[in-house]
Amino acid sequence: MNRNVIIVIVLVVLVMLTAVQAIQLSSLKTSISTGKVSVGSAPASSSGGGASLPSNLEDLPSMVGGC
Repeated sequence: MNRNVIIVIVLVVLVMLTAVQAIQLSSLKTSISTGKVSVGSAPASSSGGGASLPSNLEDLPSMVGGC
């Protein structure tokens, strides 16, 4: 095949994929604005101050490397 033909085919496929994604984004925006999609919230942390770390991160040293 000619190199230019391959480049044109790849560009057409990329443009088609972009168009499909634009249509999906538009429909998602419409769904959100009409209230068909609900947005969840993060669960409240039980540790009063900040977010709690997963148990495997709690045992890490506070300082790595350096002086």
